[in-house]
Amino acid sequence: MGFFTSSSPYASTRIVDDQYLDILTIRPVPAKPDDVLYTVEPQYNHRPDLLAYDLYGNEKLWWVFAQRNMDKISDPVYDLIPGLEIYIPQGSALQDTLGV
Repeated sequence: MGFFTSSSPYASTRIVDDQYLDILTIRPVPAKPDDVLYTVEPQYNHRPDLLAYDLYGNEKLWWVFAQRNMDKISDPVYDLIPGLEIYIPQGSALQDTLGV
């Protein structure tokens, strides 16, 4: 650990022999009472990186939407379509949960 930044979905995954990733250790994004129900707009069609940048100022947090909405998103890119309603974690919640 320590090879990936705190914004990476792989930050908790162990590195084996200094070159291989072990089995992915999921970084959960738990539901919080202040999460916002958001309807995906057309400009974010298949672009979770743009949505993450616009919301959090960090495009590397694209994976957060899939982790928070596992019941609606199985493919974090192609399942993000206009009209889809997803829960968006507040930036402060991500700071507390992920340290980003």
